[in-house]
Amino acid sequence: MAEKINISRSQDEKYMRLALNEAQHALAKREVPIGAIVVAGDRVIGRGHNLVETLCDATAHAEMQAITAAMTTLGGKYLSDCTLYVTVEPCVMCGGALAWSQIGRVVYGAKDPKRGYSTYSERIMHPKTEVVAGVLGEECEALMSNFFASLRK
Repeated sequence: MAEKINISRSQDEKYMRLALNEAQHALAKREVPIGAIVVAGDRVIGRGHNLVETLCDATAHAEMQAITAAMTTLGGKYLSDCTLYVTVEPCVMCGGALAWSQIGRVVYGAKDPKRGYSTYSERIMHPKTEVVAGVLGEECEALMSNFFASLRK
């Protein structure tokens, strides 16, 4: 694996805003509003948002869409020099996919206390993956809370 990926908090916020934009695409489709992007250097190489309802596919999470796009862009299966930005903590399935991709960093906004990978085990991620939590967390959490509140009306 390459050396540690050095990115400032302001860069993390910039890219998280792009992930939030992807989440808005999901919201427009009445999907759970989660968005993700994969960045290599200063270039977005993959993006995705939830398509679970649209595709009738329980595996069509934002992270899975972004990982697949990034691997296609790079022409390989490893993302060790890349960062995934996702608006909500990845689930166990996505955490496993991220581990297999050997992603260098994962940055997420809102914690998922019910289904987030960390509620099961921190060891799901690849041992060399750096995880940063809480970037624009309040905005990410508000988007999710508002979505689920609108379903209860």
